[in-house]
Amino acid sequence: MARVQAFISGLQKHFPNGSFTLGNVPYTTAALVSLFTSLANAIAAADSAKASAKEAVAAMRAVRVKVGPVMQDLQRFLLVTFRTANGTLADFGIEPQAPKTKTAEVKAAAAAKAKSTRDARGIVGKRKRASVKGDVTGVVMTPVTETPAPQPQPQPQPPTPPAKP
Repeated sequence: MARVQAFISGLQKHFPNGSFTLGNVPYTTAALVSLFTSLANAIAAADSAKASAKEAVAAMRAVRVKVGPVMQDLQRFLLVTFRTANGTLADFGIEPQAPKTKTAEVKAAAAAKAKSTRDARGIVGKRKRASVKGDVTGVVMTPVTETPAPQPQPQPQPPTPPAKP
């Protein structure tokens, strides 16, 4: 902005009735001053809009701080009240929450990581223990595609009497 204002004042001071050819286009001092003034006005409007936008965002955040907890409480209330009424929840723009079930792969990976963490920690104090994490990579689950054939159970043998000496 300051540079544009300096161009305007410099042109008016040093070339009050000048004419210029810039980029193969002829300009008079008055035309250049008008052009630069329009740029200065656009910059001022943009700065004003930025300030207004910052104020608007700050106001929105202040209102969100007040209203956000109320909205969360209402959503919890609606989820509890209309737990099985999906249509009613949809009227409020809330999707029903399905129970989250873990797959066998996720459970196996969690168990492997927990075992690795326990092994890595060893016996230490609680502060040291909190900073130690196990390192597990590449847990691969092999799905069972067929049930194994039952193994024949050995038949119990009758006890043999002890030998007499």
